[in-house]
Amino acid sequence: MAPNLFGNAATLFLEASQQDVSQKEAAEKAVTQKLLIQKAQNLKPKYQWKIVWRNIIAFLYLHLGALYGLYILITAAKFYTTLWSIIIGSFAAIGVTAGAHRLWAHRAYKAKWPMRVILMLMQTTAFQNHIYEWVRDHRVHHKFTDTDADPHNAKRGFFFSHIGWLLVQKHPDVINKGATVDMSDLEKDAVVVWQRRFYIILLPIFCFLLPTWIPCHFWNEKPIYAWYSTLFRYTLSLNLTWLVNSAAHIWGMKPYDNSISPTDSLSVGIVAYGEGWHNYHHIFPWDYKAAELGNYRANFTTAFIDFFAWIGWAYDLKIVEHSMIKKRAARTGDGSIYAQTDDRDEHHSHEGAIWGWGDADMALEDMQKVKIINKGD
Repeated sequence: MAPNLFGNAATLFLEASQQDVSQKEAAEKAVTQKLLIQKAQNLKPKYQWKIVWRNIIAFLYLHLGALYGLYILITAAKFYTTLWSIIIGSFAAIGVTAGAHRLWAHRAYKAKWPMRVILMLMQTTAFQNHIYEWVRDHRVHHKFTDTDADPHNAKRGFFFSHIGWLLVQKHPDVINKGATVDMSDLEKDAVVVWQRRFYIILLPIFCFLLPTWIPCHFWNEKPIYAWYSTLFRYTLSLNLTWLVNSAAHIWGMKPYDNSISPTDSLSVGIVAYGEGWHNYHHIFPWDYKAAELGNYRANFTTAFIDFFAWIGWAYDLKIVEHSMIKKRAARTGDGSIYAQTDDRDEHHSHEGAIWGWGDADMALEDMQKVKIINKGD
C-alpha cells in the first residue's frame, strides 16, 4: 500500500501560509522531514532474504566433516587414500571446468559422445547440480553480471558470492530473467537429458559411494577414514570452485574490461584448473581456453581439452584473434597489459553481455572473427 503523502501536508502548508516568512520556511522544512520519515517507514524492500535452513545444516556438516577429514588424512589415513582424494578431486574438477563450463555452458568447443559421457560422469562426481541446472545458472550469471539477476551477485559481498547465495532463496530476477536464456541446445543433448533423468541415482554413487568404497576395498582403509576423506575432497572442491565467483570478482587485474567486477587472478587460475582469468572470460566467453594464455602452467583444463582434440574427440575449438583482444583491451581495459588508446570508452557498460557461442545477442562481427581449430566434419 502506498503511503499517504498529501493529507497532513496540505494542513501544514495552510497553517504555514498564515505566518511570516521565517515561520513558513521552518514549517516547510518540518513537512519535508515528516514526509521523508513517513515514506521511509511505509516503503518496504522489494526483496527479502529467505533462509534455506536445510542448506545451512548440510553445509555446516560438510565443513565440519571436511575439517575432521583433513585431520584424518594428515594423521591416520593411508597414503593411497590421500593420493586417491587428489585424483578423484581433479577428476571431478575437470568435469566442471571442461564439461559443464566450457563445453555445455559456453559451447566453446564440441565433443564426440564418448568424451561427453566421460565429462558427464566427472561432473556428476563433482556434485554441483546436474549439467542442465549448472549451465542455466551460469548463463544467467554471464548475461546479467553484477545485477539482481546474477545468482551470485558479487556486489553483495564476498560471503554472498562465495556460499551465501546457496543459503537463501534466489532473487526473483534470477528466475524471471533466467527464463529468457536459451537452453534449447541442452534439451537436445542426449547425454545431458540422460544425466538429468537419472541424477538422483548417479549422484550418490559417483560422488560419495564409489569414492568411499574403493579405498576400503582395494587397500583396506577404515570406512570412517574413507568417508571423512571423501567429505574433505568434496567440500574442498566446492570452495575452490566458489573462488571463481567470489575472489575472482574482487581481487585481481581487469586488462580487458574495467567496468565489470570479474578479474584475472593467477592464484584462482591455479587452484581452479585455469578458470581464474575471469575478466578475459567474461568478455570472450566463447574462447575454449577461457584465457589469453599460450601455455598450460595455470590452465590445466585447456591441456585436457587439447589432449582430446589430439585424439579426435574434441573439435571446433574456438579462439579469439589477438587483434580483436588487443583492440578491446585498449578501449575498455585497465591498461595493465595493453596500452589504452585516446578513443577509450569511459562510459562502457556490460549491457548486452552474452553467455557464449550461440547467444542470439552475439555480434555478427565477433562471430566472423572467431578462429576455429581442429574443425570437425
